[in-house]
Amino acid sequence: MDPMWATYVVLVLAVLGFMTNRVPLVIVALFVPLALWTTGVLPLTEALQGFSDPVVLFIAFLFVLSDALDATGITAWIGQQLERRSSLRGAGLLLAVMAAAAALSAVISINGAVAALLPVAVVAAGRSGVVPSRMLIPLAFAAGAGSLLTLTGTPVNIIVSEMAAESGGREFGYFEFALVGLPLVVVTALVVVAFGGRLLPQRSPERLTANTADPRERVRSWQERYPADLEAGRLFTGGEGVAEVIVAPHSRLIGRTVFPGETIGDGDLVVIALHRGGAPPTGPEAPAPTGELTLHTGDGVLIHGPWDALHRYTESSDVIAVEPSQSLQRGVPLGRGWRRCLAVLVGTIVLLATGVVPPVIAGLLAAGALVVLGVVSVPQGFRAVSWDTVILIAGLIPLSNAFVSSGAADEIASLVDRLTGGGSPHFALLVICVLTLILSQFISNVATVLVMAPVAVSFAQSLEVSVQPFMMALTVVGAAAFLTPIATPANLMVMQPGGYRFGDYWRLGLPLALVFLAAGVFYVPLIWPF
Repeated sequence: MDPMWATYVVLVLAVLGFMTNRVPLVIVALFVPLALWTTGVLPLTEALQGFSDPVVLFIAFLFVLSDALDATGITAWIGQQLERRSSLRGAGLLLAVMAAAAALSAVISINGAVAALLPVAVVAAGRSGVVPSRMLIPLAFAAGAGSLLTLTGTPVNIIVSEMAAESGGREFGYFEFALVGLPLVVVTALVVVAFGGRLLPQRSPERLTANTADPRERVRSWQERYPADLEAGRLFTGGEGVAEVIVAPHSRLIGRTVFPGETIGDGDLVVIALHRGGAPPTGPEAPAPTGELTLHTGDGVLIHGPWDALHRYTESSDVIAVEPSQSLQRGVPLGRGWRRCLAVLVGTIVLLATGVVPPVIAGLLAAGALVVLGVVSVPQGFRAVSWDTVILIAGLIPLSNAFVSSGAADEIASLVDRLTGGGSPHFALLVICVLTLILSQFISNVATVLVMAPVAVSFAQSLEVSVQPFMMALTVVGAAAFLTPIATPANLMVMQPGGYRFGDYWRLGLPLALVFLAAGVFYVPLIWPF
């Protein structure tokens, strides 16, 4: 088969795989380099080149940094500050939620920002008398807009920056994206405040599918079941915490009489309260007045001590943790290691902003420093990486390269040029942006940009204009994935808690998408001229 037509076939099959969602995204991504090699479009080394691409490695390192911000309680502190604003009403609370989402997504992933703020937004909305359906779509959209504030806001920014440099242009600076991102964040907030009341549904919220790791909520629930004086501020600190465990079947603890104040494990942990499983604290099988209890299967025990000791003990076969102690630790604002994590974050931003070292080296140094400083462990770092995203990007980079080497990108650019009469870079940019906007509603914006970037480069080269506005416009319009819940994982995250339906997104998403489209076509060339 002709390489160009083979590339088109692989693209169509990949898009269908993404849209139908019947095949895991990872499998679709792995199909791409395999198909390009099988059809002879690319040799084996080039078909697998994406897995060693510096962009892919840099993105993997960023997941480690993002997880460190969460694990040390920095994101929990941001969420706590937001919750304190729950006394605000209407537009004030909405703006606070959107500002927090935009700021957080600028330094960690969009999905991470939404996941961190989603429970807090629901609680804050409930306390202020606002239904979450008026709050959660704006949360997701603001996170998408906030990803345009920095180079590391989204993998798309990193990809277009590298492609611009490889195509005769230059890399974008770390904060250069904010020249278009900051106005879009402001406009997004204004559109939501002005029209959200009419365009967003008002429905009874559904419960979150999982309990949030908020130590204060846990303490409130324990106070109802355990006969002990429990106070969150005293029990949960950066160095120590509490975990609730259930005595497991066949546990060595069965038959042992335990009392509050007794040390267990290696002597680092202290029992603070006991509860007979299946019976209320005042029932006939409640703990003795002294608090002691002869343990049976299913009994509950609250244990207090250093986090590392809690993590080890809750993973033993003698007990079953009601909730992973790691989740509770993440809910402690500014927990252990937050200063070291913040120092690494600042250092990484400085390296990226100054360009002293390539981005992949800055990411490697950041991940290495977090491990050496004890902020995250090596296994935790590996678990932090979203391997689905890494494989998706690595698998689609060869498709992007195939569009160039097979002539497919030039052919599409020439076809559109002939149909439109050519000559106008603004019109070429409009065509690129419209195609990107449509595709990004059904497949990931990363996949969309990797497919459309070679076409944009061909347009720029055929018109003999700078590639910079085309690359920046791609990331701007790629961020406007607002029309469907399947456009981004962040959109899906808020669907159930907000009680949304498929058709709820486009009502507010369409005017915002048009704003992003206009920004990409008209505003971007003013800052990055042709």
